[in-house]
Amino acid sequence: MATLYDVPADALIEAVADEIADDLTEPEWVEFTKTATAKELPPEQEDFWAVRGASLLRKVAVDGPVGVQRLSTAYGDSRKGSTRYRVRPSAQQDGSRNIVRTLLQQLDDAGYLNTNEKRGREVTGDGRALLDETATTLIEDELDRPELERYA
Repeated sequence: MATLYDVPADALIEAVADEIADDLTEPEWVEFTKTATAKELPPEQEDFWAVRGASLLRKVAVDGPVGVQRLSTAYGDSRKGSTRYRVRPSAQQDGSRNIVRTLLQQLDDAGYLNTNEKRGREVTGDGRALLDETATTLIEDELDRPELERYA
């Protein structure tokens, strides 16, 4: 059986997003909100909420237990807006904590994450099983995806 470490992250996130799309409910404010203060426009992806949820699930599984602050830093922007034609060096700009927190709460309600009061969010057995089973099906279906050929 393959684990989440055996397949590329982007392929796993796409597949998991399709699996958990029904468990996540996109709030009405998502189409208007930016993902960071350094961003100018909201995301343009149709399935942004499911993809970000799958990405958060994978990140908590790899780095967990983690909290909202560390995850918003991971999803932030290192450019802090445009630094073109400026002398000063780039600085880190954190991502939206509201998006991260809301998605973590929805993943927690769906049973994929567990909240540890002192340490942060951790992946449950169901969440780990979802990630590993999706990775296994990706490797088994590698005939359809040539970029996964070397992982088989």
